[in-house]
Amino acid sequence: MTALTSNLTAPDIVRCGYLDLVVTDLAAARAFYVDVLGLVVTAENDHEIQLRTFEEFIHHNLVLRQGPVAAAAALAFRVRTPEDVDRAEAYYSDLGCPVRRDRNGFARGVGDAVRVTDPLGFPYEFFHAVDHVERLTWAYDRMPPGALVRLDHFNQVTPDVPRGCEYLQGLGFGITEDIQDSDGVVYAAWLNRKATVHDTALTGGAGPRLHHIAFATHEKHNILAICDKLGALRQSDRIERGPGRHGVSNAFYLYLRDPDGHRVEIYTQDYYTGDPDNPRVSWDVHDNQRRDWWGNPVVPSWYTEASPVLDLDGNPQPVVDRDEPSEMAVTVGADGFSYTRSEDRQHGFKLGEQL
Repeated sequence: MTALTSNLTAPDIVRCGYLDLVVTDLAAARAFYVDVLGLVVTAENDHEIQLRTFEEFIHHNLVLRQGPVAAAAALAFRVRTPEDVDRAEAYYSDLGCPVRRDRNGFARGVGDAVRVTDPLGFPYEFFHAVDHVERLTWAYDRMPPGALVRLDHFNQVTPDVPRGCEYLQGLGFGITEDIQDSDGVVYAAWLNRKATVHDTALTGGAGPRLHHIAFATHEKHNILAICDKLGALRQSDRIERGPGRHGVSNAFYLYLRDPDGHRVEIYTQDYYTGDPDNPRVSWDVHDNQRRDWWGNPVVPSWYTEASPVLDLDGNPQPVVDRDEPSEMAVTVGADGFSYTRSEDRQHGFKLGEQL
């Protein structure tokens, strides 16, 4: 088994930067992400499209590539300095992971970068050099009512969440929240580099797979505007779950499925986590407010379906089943407006150790 941590200095990760996503019908994907969700086109050709959110100044937050299999090609993180790209190459080489470097960048608008297949089987990219583009923060004449303003996070499905946490903590991520049971089984964890609840999350299940990418809006009314637009376009069947409010992260949310089935979350109103002693929040897996503070039951597809991820040669990674109990087995059929919780946890969660 590949080592999880190295004695070498890890790259200093600033935040999640962009997702490289393979789609089977580029025109259909463009219609969804640009015409419906309103992402801004930075550049495009017949084979790929680079998109960004309204408050972004780096070249893109999402790359859509035409390909034979709908899958995630890379989860890309921006690092603090050019030297951190060197550190990423050395760090993953020391772990024995497959590593590739392209000094011209793997995507248009991005410079020197390293891509790896990490110890969990996910395709990660680390980059610093990137073209700057116009930040549209003040372009209110161009913003739709449901404006997506930032890339917020990724969510990864992996069979062994504690192992994934150990690996990501070795990269400098902190755990802000998790879901556990009284036997110590960990069902999910939220990990951050920027001062929000997460840059990526680990959901326990068959993996490696990408559960979703999440874009932030300013207010919950922006999410409701997206729902209204989908209804007006007779595309409300793209809504998989929500709108509602999570207990974990406190965020108001909506989950959508794109034409290939890739899951997209629209997300707002989580909280600041930037202090060095920010306390971890642990939720009881039997407390149904963890996933929905209020709202409808979590649909089974949310627990079982996710996007494949690719290796560095573009082949889908084999999926390994989870050995420990699944969150779906605990909750489906009892979720939503039920507030079951352990007697020793008055609110279904507890504050734990700092990051």
